[in-house]
Amino acid sequence: MNIKFTLIKSVFFLLFTLNSYASTWTIDLEHSQLNFVSIKKVHVAEVHTFNKFQGTLDEHGQFELVIDLASVDTNIELRDKRLGAFLFDITHYAKAKLTGTMDITDVTELAVAQSKLLIVDGMLNLHGEEKQVILQILVTRLSENKLLLISAQPVLINVADFSLVSGIEKLRELAKLPSISYTVPVNFHLLLNALN
Repeated sequence: MNIKFTLIKSVFFLLFTLNSYASTWTIDLEHSQLNFVSIKKVHVAEVHTFNKFQGTLDEHGQFELVIDLASVDTNIELRDKRLGAFLFDITHYAKAKLTGTMDITDVTELAVAQSKLLIVDGMLNLHGEEKQVILQILVTRLSENKLLLISAQPVLINVADFSLVSGIEKLRELAKLPSISYTVPVNFHLLLNALN
């Protein structure tokens, strides 16, 4: 009787484990952040954010992050509108998309409260251009159904790679600034929930 009970319990445990490993993970927007830093006048840095984005990580390790560029938030409404109109050109390029693949076993083998640093090749599609980016992601399993993905290092975006230099220069002229950096550090703090 005990052997039978143990066998049934083992089968249920195995099914639960396989089910959790086969999950698709989705970003919890309320508890996630996506920030970037602009540097003007050589030494003045400001942190900005996007308020709307969504993303998934599937059971094969394929991930997708889609950013609503109109949701940019710099704490200055006029500047937000200028970024949308003159830099991102949201009329024609409303979204930015980051895609790639990570080794899903690196994620599924994590115990609760365990972390692992992953180096992941991603592809960023922004302003009609596509460029490979290297992501250093610290992945932590918070629970059976929650993952935390944090940028271990900023992702450095060169605006010239995405045909954004003219937009930067337009913003600089409008704000009457001597300079705005063409290199933009991006950081993320993403909470993912499992959808079984």
